[in-house]
Amino acid sequence: LSALYFFFFIASYFILRPIRDQMGVAGGVRNLPWLFSGTLLAMLAVSPMFSALVSRWPRKRFVAWSYRALMLCLLAFYAALVGLPESSQVWIGRAFFIWVSVFNLFAVSVFWAVMADVFKSESSRRLYGVIAAGGTLGALAGGVVTTVLVEVLGAPALLLISLVMLELALWCMFALTRRSDSEVDATRPNRGSEIIGGSAIDGFKLAIRSPYLLGMCGYMLLYTIGSTFLYFLQAQIVDTSIDGRAAQTAYFANVDIWVNSLTLILQVFLTGRLMARIGVGLTLAALPLISIIGFAGLGLAPVLFAVVVFTVARRVTNFAFSRPAREALFVPLSRGEKYKAKNLIDTVVYRVGDQIGAWTNGVLIWLGLGIGGIAFSAVPLAAIWLVLSLWLGRKYVLKQSGPPQ
Repeated sequence: LSALYFFFFIASYFILRPIRDQMGVAGGVRNLPWLFSGTLLAMLAVSPMFSALVSRWPRKRFVAWSYRALMLCLLAFYAALVGLPESSQVWIGRAFFIWVSVFNLFAVSVFWAVMADVFKSESSRRLYGVIAAGGTLGALAGGVVTTVLVEVLGAPALLLISLVMLELALWCMFALTRRSDSEVDATRPNRGSEIIGGSAIDGFKLAIRSPYLLGMCGYMLLYTIGSTFLYFLQAQIVDTSIDGRAAQTAYFANVDIWVNSLTLILQVFLTGRLMARIGVGLTLAALPLISIIGFAGLGLAPVLFAVVVFTVARRVTNFAFSRPAREALFVPLSRGEKYKAKNLIDTVVYRVGDQIGAWTNGVLIWLGLGIGGIAFSAVPLAAIWLVLSLWLGRKYVLKQSGPPQ
């Protein structure tokens, strides 16, 4: 059920993502940095609102309301795209770009918070890889739906298909939480109906007061800064190495195919076994290690082949190993930390890292650094990230052996 839940949700998002990217380009490439800034501001507004919902309502209610709010937004965008004049489409597209970016991080955070609440530490290490594989299949399915149907139905109609996928994900969540209430935690059968309590800014308070959560914030910041560096480096290399929009689009599509295919294989056959054998800390450290090697290699050889290998290896390592291990870090925490602090880290902290990476990259270019120099500048950050990963792994073991939350 968890894998099916994730499948439908990710399929819903991957139907929307190509539409979002096209609307972002249509609104002017020069305006994309401002759309990223708008996304951060939206995250800052949404995070305390979600925390307030978590404080006042039981899990099964606030999760359902959150998803239904997303569905209402999809209906509103559909009506705007179909009913409003062409002159307003650019601004609708910009709003849609920001909304989809928030939708992705927010809803994924809610999903993994539910998983951390439902599963115990042992089962999370064993099953998170399989659950993540459901999301990878959803990514493939969503991309196929958009590719096949966008010319036939048009982009607005795809929003309705995405809405149906989101509704199916919600019903899977209902079935999963009913089962978990009766099977996973028999000593507290109404856990899904319990109210967590607290205030709207608890996510910020919890993160600031806990070294463990601050470490997770640092992990997320370093991950997103490195990802943004690589995003811009790849864009520069592709722009100078591949001629024509069609060829560049084919390049990005092929990278996605390789990433999703390799990720699916590893998630099904290796992720759970690796986390159980070497532990969460070493699994977390795999991505910083790949980043150190990749950025150093890109600094020595800033060519297309190097960026392809590094991009595929880094994204596969993230989806197959780092993401499941990162989600496992929340399992031994309290329910308030799982829902409130986690949402803050997955949304606001993530977008802050995006902004730091984007503006730092611009400053380095202004200072005269080329592709190789910028790549080398990311190596020390990745080394700090590696040390932080191992520290988080040790803290996770200590929390896991402590009293249940």
